Amino acid sequence: MVVLSKIYTRTGDGGDTALGDGTRVPKHSARVAAYGTVDELNATLGLARLHADGDLDAQLSRIQNDLFDLGADLCRPGMEKDAEAEYPPLRIIDAQVTRLEQEIDAMNTRLEPLRSFILPAGTALSAHLHICRTVARRAERGAVELAGLEPVNPAAVKYLNRLSDWFFVAARIANDDGKADVLWVPGANR
Repeated sequence: MVVLSKIYTRTGDGGDTALGDGTRVPKHSARVAAYGTVDELNATLGLARLHADGDLDAQLSRIQNDLFDLGADLCRPGMEKDAEAEYPPLRIIDAQVTRLEQEIDAMNTRLEPLRSFILPAGTALSAHLHICRTVARRAERGAVELAGLEPVNPAAVKYLNRLSDWFFVAARIANDDGKADVLWVPGANR
């Protein structure tokens, strides 16, 4: 269990921060940017949940917890040393990716196929889920950038890729199962 008795430590006043393994890096490092964007996504998802209820809210709650797992994964470098660690590092696993795929497939059965691109609009929940989708895409880009510099858990990148798709489909569900989707009309305002 984590115990936070003091919130500020002053250890980052010089512009660096500690990673999950204790090493210190600049706060602008690719790793800090990657898990920072995941944290931003989680906060954005918290706003979306203000408009959700029932099964969808339960799914969003699970995703918020997964995002903490993902942040813990990304803040811990050195996957090759996981077996040597005193405590096994928390890593995203393929089962979490599979769960997202199964939920996407289940939601998609309620939707008519798209015949046009849709605008990120409609209900408040749908609009918030589209924001989550775009932040998830940015988080994915950050994780991929980090993976180009140092080892990253491949399941973490897969999770972010699936998650943005999950948010897209959930945004359509939030628009009365797609019936209230706002369609893009190419060149409508020329």
